Order: sequence, then C-alpha cells, then structure tokens
Amino acid sequence: KSKRAKRQEFEQMQAPSLGGVQVPRGDGNTAIRLRRGSSLADFADKIDANPASLVTVLFHLGEMATATQSLDEDTFGTLAAELGYVIEMVSAEDEDRELLEAFDIDLEGEEAGESDDDLAARPPVVTVMGHVDHGKTRLLDAIRNADVVSGEAGGITQHIGAYQVKTQVDGNERALTFIDTPGHEAFTAMRARGAQVTDIAILVVAADDGVMPQTVEALNHAQAAGVPIVVAVNKVDKDTANPAKIRQQLTEYNLVAEEYGGDTMFVDVSAKQNMGIDSLLEAVVLTADAALDLRANPNKDARGVAIEANLDKGRGAVATVLVQSGTLHVGDAIVAGTAHGRVRAMFDEHGNTLKAAGPARPVMVLGLTSVPRAGDGFLVAPDDRTARQIAEKREAAERAALLAKRRKRISLEDFTQALEQGKVETLNLVLKGDVSGAVEALEDALLKINVGDEVDLRIIHRGVGAITQNDVNLATVDNAIIIGFNVKTAERVAELADREGIDIRYYSIIYKAIEDVEAALKGMLKPEYEEVQLGTAEIREVFRSSKFGNIAGSIVRSGEIRRNSKARVLRDGVVLGDNLTIDSLKRFKDDATEVREGFECGIGLGSFNDLQVGDTIETWEMREKPRS
Repeated sequence: KSKRAKRQEFEQMQAPSLGGVQVPRGDGNTAIRLRRGSSLADFADKIDANPASLVTVLFHLGEMATATQSLDEDTFGTLAAELGYVIEMVSAEDEDRELLEAFDIDLEGEEAGESDDDLAARPPVVTVMGHVDHGKTRLLDAIRNADVVSGEAGGITQHIGAYQVKTQVDGNERALTFIDTPGHEAFTAMRARGAQVTDIAILVVAADDGVMPQTVEALNHAQAAGVPIVVAVNKVDKDTANPAKIRQQLTEYNLVAEEYGGDTMFVDVSAKQNMGIDSLLEAVVLTADAALDLRANPNKDARGVAIEANLDKGRGAVATVLVQSGTLHVGDAIVAGTAHGRVRAMFDEHGNTLKAAGPARPVMVLGLTSVPRAGDGFLVAPDDRTARQIAEKREAAERAALLAKRRKRISLEDFTQALEQGKVETLNLVLKGDVSGAVEALEDALLKINVGDEVDLRIIHRGVGAITQNDVNLATVDNAIIIGFNVKTAERVAELADREGIDIRYYSIIYKAIEDVEAALKGMLKPEYEEVQLGTAEIREVFRSSKFGNIAGSIVRSGEIRRNSKARVLRDGVVLGDNLTIDSLKRFKDDATEVREGFECGIGLGSFNDLQVGDTIETWEMREKPRS
C-alpha cells in the first residue's frame, strides 16, 4: 500500500464514521473538563474536532443543537459516551476559584499564610431561627429595641436583616451581630443561607406551642452547618406555657439541656414582657467563648457575604453585607456575585455613616452598579477595572449555565409526537420583588409546584425593583404574567400593560402568590374525563318493527335511562355493542325523556338490532374529573 493509503486507513481507525462524519475518538477513559453552559464548539476545541461534525453526530443521536448553543451535562454525557470520552463538569465553586486565580486573587492562600499574631477577636454572628409566629422578630425587637413586627405583611418577616448589639458580660462590653432570617417555610433557601454565614444559632420555640415542623427544619439547617445552638423558650409569661415540655421534646433532636446533663443552654424568655433577654445574650457569649475560636485578620482586603440587597429609588443598588475577614473601607472596589462597584458610602443599622467596617460587622453599602443576590460572596478587588472584569465573566458564565439549564432535551421522535399531539402548555412568569432574597425564595417555591407533565412553568425573568417598561415588553413577547412582590409599577407602565393586555399581579405575602399560580396552572390543564354509569335496564321482550327496527321492552334495574344518552348492550357480561345511542324511549305509547328504576319502557337503539331477552342495556356519560 502507498503511504497515503496507509495514512487514510490509520485516520479512519482513529476517527470512526458517525453518520458519515469523521470525529476523533477517545479510549473510553479520556476525561474532558467542561464549564457549566459550555457549547459544542467548546467541546470540539478540547478534542480537536470540527464543531459542525459534532452537530451532525448529535443529530444522529437524536439531539438537535447548534455549535454555539449552551448544552446541559446529560447531552454532553450522551455525546461523550458515543465518542469514547468521560465528561467532568467544573463545579460553580471551582469555576469561580479558577476565575479569581486568573486575576491573582487567591483567597485560600491568604488564609493559609496568616499567623496567630495577625488574628484578632471578633464578635459572634448569631442567627435567630424557628417556626413562624413563635416570636423571633419580637425577640429581636426586645434585643435591639426596634419595632419591626408592625410593618410586616401578615406578621411574617419577608427580608433578611443584620444588626449589631452590645451587652455586658462579666463587666466587659461584648458585641454580637444578629441576622434575622424569615420564618415562613417558603424562605427555606434564605434561612439555609443564614445558617451558612452564622457562628451561633438561637432556636426560638414558643413555650405554649412546642416543637413545630419549621422548628425541626431550622434545627436541621443549624446542625448541618455545624453551629452551636442556644434555645430561647419564648412566651413563658403565658398561662399555657410549659417550658419543661420543650426541653423534653428537643432531647429527641440531640439538644439536651444543661440541667438534664447536656451541653445545650436553654433560656426562658418573654419577648413581650422583656424577660430573660440579658440572660439570653449572656448564654450566646458564653457558648461562643466555650465552643468557638472567633478570630479574623482585620489587616487585609475585606471579604464576606451579601446578606440582602435591594434597589433604592434615590440611592441605587443598596446591599447589606457582612464582613467576614479583613476591613472594608469607603472607596474600595468590590465585587459581589455579578455586581461590582466602588464603596461610595457605608451605614450601620442605625443609619450612621462609617469609614471602615471590620470582621463580623454588618453594614449597608452604596455604590454597586447592580443588585447582588442574597448570599453572594463579596471581595475587594485591586481596582475598578479588575472588579468589572470579574463581575462580567461571572455573569457570562451564569448566563451560559442558565441557558443550558433552560434547554429542553427532546429527541426527534419526541419532537414528532409533540407536534402530533399539540404543543405543551406553558405558563410564563416575570418576577419582580423589593429585595433579591424574596425574589429568589418566591422563584424557588413556584418551581416546586407540580401539577403533572402536561403544563410547564417558566420564569423568563426575575429582578429587583419596580416593574418597568422592559418587563412589560418582555411579557408581551413571551405572553407572560408579571408578579410584583412588595413592588408596584413605575410611572406610566400600568397604562402600557393595560394597553398590551398584560396581567400584573401584586402580592405582599408569598403563599398568596403560590396559591394563585398553582390555581392558574391547574386551570391550564386539559380536562380529564371519566365514564359514569347512569342506569341499567333488563330486556324482557323484543318487539320487531319494520319502521323503527327492534325495540327492547325493558325494565329499569338501576339508576335511570335517558333518551340520547350513550349505551352498550351486554349478554352474559360480554359487550355485544358499544358506543350506541338511545334513539327512542317510550312509556307505553308516549315518548319519554327519562325512565327511572322499577319502571318499564321501550328502548330503540337505532340500527343495532342484535337484541335478545335477558340482555342488559347499560347507559353512561363522560364527566369531567375535578383536579385534586
């Protein structure tokens, strides 16, 4: 053979034909690392193949995609298995770490190089958790002497707030940072995030109510985060209070009170009567001193977490951030998730301006270009340009990952069936809220609604702030409903929505929104029908008629026989004729519309004449089944 022929033969062995396309093939163990939301072009670069050839291969595997379309992990897995590769998706954390390392920001390396001399004591970060209406917010009111309860819809905390208070312990003034996480069950995601940034959890249990489902849920979050727990037994001033019962109930969840020989501090308090508050704060400080080494390096660039963020009409994006290490200064360039900017001003919980904020200090920051999500980590970048580049790269990665997640995997066969059966009904939503945590929690709760595979729920956009013209335009294009959570429309937007026929719903309590969306989804379902038996009749005699065919002289055995209803004829339990219609119904010589149980009648079944004495005529109708 010539050298050229041998080379062609070798290339064919290396790159077997899939759908007539030559593609380099792996050995079955070759690992390919891909970022979230990668496209076929990215995969082609990794294996040195032509992206167009991968599009063809994927088509032959029953998947349709373009070379630049973001794909999900399952699709890449199918393609890789066919070509002899193994896909390793880079996690969001690793992706972010690699991104920061590209800008010479190594958070882990910084911490590894810190000595004991660099570290200074910091206040404990405390999260107040517990069941709805057990008095968490009132307890925080008593601690910080502020009235938050009265301003909340339905008495339910819908935001995360952070505050720092001071208390006297053994003659020393000690600071504590409190995070108030919402108590309603729909805010599980936010409450879980509260447990991740906290050092100590205060579990509030009402002495007159006992351990409830969300008490257990909050307890699980705290234990999963590995944080010490102090139990505040609230409402002990009530006549029906039973603090001993609470202690007994919580032993089932590995929280054994000190008086029972355990290591968990239980404090009886009454937020309403301002009883036991000092004892609770002291218990928190003592637990922190005994169980935790709370130190951080204040002499470096700050990093921490965004506790909450919202869009203020006059001040722009406002974020409440908790500094976890380092010191944040006015003028620092910061990145929080996909938001970036320069710290223009900082305020404490009382609205006083600050120049610097050290570890465990919650502050309100102005100067970000957009609103970060609740729970996004923030860090100080060397300069504005670096901060912007990090935020833009994060945003691009998130957008690609979101596109991959949204993409519906559908084979050619499925696609043909979908066309034949009529398209899947989809309810499109645009979510707008006053703070990012509430929007995220609402989205999380809505996506958990399950009414079957026939109806699909898509959230095409979510954002913080008033409902704008862009939101209405987006809803117009995608036929969406806009849900405003604690926000209203901007100027002249309501008129535009009315003109375009866009439905805008306003809510201040989350479960009302969930109920309405669930009802809407159920309303979009195609009705389901079931067969309901109306009556049966036994044939006693058959009358022959040249004009009307055979007439069944019958007696109604059950229910009633109606004219024009559907019928079937059974002989010895076997169906002889189905989907018939009762054409004529007579009582003696008179026409009848219906004949009830126990009465005799003459039944005509049109052209069906195979009738014998002893046969049963059964009538039925299709009724719509109510959705559960």
